[in-house]
Amino acid sequence: MEKKKVAVPLVCHGHSRPVVDLFYSPVTPDGYFLISASKDTNPMLRNGETGDWIGTFQGHKGAVWSCCLDKNALRAASASADFSAKVWDALTGDELHSFEHKHIVRACAFSEDTHLLLTGGMEKTLRVYDMNRPDAAPRELDKSPGSVRTVAWLHSDQTILSSCTDMGGVRLWDVRSGKIVQTLETKASATSAEVSPDGRFITTADGSSVKFWDANHFGLVKSYDMPCTVESASLEPKTGSKFVAGGEDLWVHVFDFFTGEEIACNKGHHGPVHCVRFAPGGESYASGSEDGTIRIWQLSPSSADDNEAANANGKPNAGVNDVTQKIEGFHIPKEEGQTEG
Repeated sequence: MEKKKVAVPLVCHGHSRPVVDLFYSPVTPDGYFLISASKDTNPMLRNGETGDWIGTFQGHKGAVWSCCLDKNALRAASASADFSAKVWDALTGDELHSFEHKHIVRACAFSEDTHLLLTGGMEKTLRVYDMNRPDAAPRELDKSPGSVRTVAWLHSDQTILSSCTDMGGVRLWDVRSGKIVQTLETKASATSAEVSPDGRFITTADGSSVKFWDANHFGLVKSYDMPCTVESASLEPKTGSKFVAGGEDLWVHVFDFFTGEEIACNKGHHGPVHCVRFAPGGESYASGSEDGTIRIWQLSPSSADDNEAANANGKPNAGVNDVTQKIEGFHIPKEEGQTEG
């Protein structure tokens, strides 16, 4: 039976504290990349296909709550408990900018055109920084009803999405007016809010349920009660036929989008799952956990894929050359330069 098939993930070590956020770049000429945020203060960049470590961005003095890459994977951004958001050169690892805040920064996101960086956090203020004028004061949208937990851009950077740590609902802001124009109602705080790459759906996880919203008309498309408390959910980007969710029970669950039926349950983490995200091609997804590891799972290990899964312990069968350019020049600290097995 499908459910009994055991998925063998690629296990990515390196973080010394819980992994709290993951972000995949789109596919670039060099392949695609995965960046992770951790309470250990050091965001890490990896080959998104193989999980191989590329480098660590060093400079934060507090837990890093959120991370992202621009669409070309040339710059990274991170949001931290040290009251700053930083922008990094993703090719060299150099810190490019540090934007000081007055409180913990929980979320960050590059605009689709890569010219803007959005941040939010405990100050209840959204800030928009112009990457072409990084020394200029940011634009502030300061009417968030609570501390900001997640942020995202949609509608070709005309709309901003945000959720709060201390109340339910996902708010949609009109960028031009700076006002909230719509609220998607959730029972509890939406700890995860993802916009699908094609801009059609918003996927939210609010602890007890995973909901899918029409990103253009804002109607509720699907809502499924979860078998456990879930912290994160991600919709498969190619066909939209499956989604994954992870949370308190330490497992990563795969569901059918149309029926809500659980298709698979992946066991392996030794702590709650804080974040799940699909790779841009939809063939695999990553999970980040309290146990400090990232696991990359193949979507459906058919027999053809089983060889790949068996190869998962550090013998990638493709994509290594894709990242040669990125690895060149990246500051690799000696103690972290080992590939995980």
